[in-house]
Amino acid sequence: MGTLTTASASDDRTEAGPPSSPLADYLRDYWARVRSGDIGSLPAVAGLVVLSAIFEILKPDLFFTKANVANLFTQGAGVTLIAMGLVFVLIIGEIDLSAGFTAGLCASVMTLLMTKQPGFMLPHGQSWLIGVPAALVTGMAVGALIGWIVSKIAIPSFVVTLAAYLAFQGVILMLLGEGNIVRISDPNILRLENTSLDPTVGWILYLLVVVAYAGVRILKVRRRTRSGLSSEPALLTGVRVGALAVLLGGLVFMLNMERSLNPARSLKGVPVIVPVIGALLVIWSFVLNRTAYGRHLYAVGGNREAARRAGIDVNKVRISAFVICSLMAAVGGIILASRANSVDSNTGGSDILLKSVGAAVIGGASLFGGRGRALDAVLGGAVIAIIDNGMGLLGLSAGTKSVFTGIVLLAAAGVDALSRRRGAAGT
Repeated sequence: MGTLTTASASDDRTEAGPPSSPLADYLRDYWARVRSGDIGSLPAVAGLVVLSAIFEILKPDLFFTKANVANLFTQGAGVTLIAMGLVFVLIIGEIDLSAGFTAGLCASVMTLLMTKQPGFMLPHGQSWLIGVPAALVTGMAVGALIGWIVSKIAIPSFVVTLAAYLAFQGVILMLLGEGNIVRISDPNILRLENTSLDPTVGWILYLLVVVAYAGVRILKVRRRTRSGLSSEPALLTGVRVGALAVLLGGLVFMLNMERSLNPARSLKGVPVIVPVIGALLVIWSFVLNRTAYGRHLYAVGGNREAARRAGIDVNKVRISAFVICSLMAAVGGIILASRANSVDSNTGGSDILLKSVGAAVIGGASLFGGRGRALDAVLGGAVIAIIDNGMGLLGLSAGTKSVFTGIVLLAAAGVDALSRRRGAAGT
C-alpha cells in the first residue's frame, strides 16, 4: 500500500509539472485581464511611445531637444489639469461640456481682481492671495450649481453643461468686453508657467519622488501579503521603481541643462508646473484609491441603483464630482492665464474642452462610467501635447492637427467600448 501511495503521489507531481515563478503567474494573470477587456492605460502608454518615436524620426533635430521637452510640459499643463477634474465626472458616468469656459471664467475673475485698471465689475488691485482663492471658490460654486441641477432636477448633464458652456462664454464677454485683453503682471502667477526650479531643487524632488514611490509599492506588497492576498513579485516591484528612477532621472538631467539661446539669460531646471501637476496627481490618486469617498464614486459610476441600496448618498457623490471637476477647471484656467500672460474672451475656449475630454478618455477613463484614474489625465494630456507639438514642428496646419486628434480620440473611445463589451461577455 505504501508503494502504491508513493507512486500515486509521484504521478500527481509529474502531471502537475514544475512550479511556476511568481513573476510568470503575475504576468499570466495580467494578460488574462487584458484579454478580458481590462486594458487600463496600455493604449495611452503605447501611443506615447509610438508618437514620440515617429516625431523623433521625422524631426530628430527638434523634437527631443532640451527646449522642446520643457515646452511639452508647459504646453499641455492646462489641458492636463482640466482633464484631471473631468475624470471625476466621467467616473460617475456624466460629462461636463462647460469645463473649458469654466476655466476661462475663473481665470477672468482672478485677473480682474488683481488688475490695476479700474472700471470692471469686480474690485481691482487685489493681491494674488485674494485673486487665486476667488477663482477656486468660483469654480466650486459653478460645480455645485451644475451638480445640483443634474442630480436634483434630473436634467441630463449633457444639456446642463451645454447650457453652462454658452452662458459662461457670455459672462466672460460681459466681464472682459469683446476683443479686450487683460494682462497679468503679478509675478507669482506668471511664475507658474514661465519659470523653472533651481537644478538642485529638481534633484531633491527627484529623490523624494523615487523614494516615496518605492516605499508605497513595498508597503502595498507587504500589506497584501499579511492579508493573505496575492501581490506583485518583488522583481516586478524592483523593475517598476528602477524604470521610474531611470525615466525621471533622465528628464531631470536633460531639463537641468542650459537651454537658453541668449547668453545673457540662463534658462535651466525643471519647469515649476511639473511639481504642481505631480502634487495634484498624488492628492487625487489618494482620494480615488485610498478613501471611502473614492470607492463611492466608482460604485455610483458602476451601478447607481446598487450604490443607493448600499447606503451611499448618490446625489451628494454626484454633486461633489462636479465640484471637483470645476475646481480643477479653475486651476487649469489659472495655468492657461499664466502661460498666455493674460486673459481674453477666448480663454478656455477654442479646442481646450475637446482636448481635455480627449486627454481623459485617451488616458484610459471610460465614457461609460465606473473607470478612471487621475493618472489617465496625465497620460492622455501627454499624448495630446505630443500630437500638438510634433505636428507643429512638422509645419502642419491647425486643421490637420484637429483631424488627427479627433481620430486618436475616436480610436480611444472605440477601444473603451470594445473592452467593455469583451468584459461583459466574459462575465
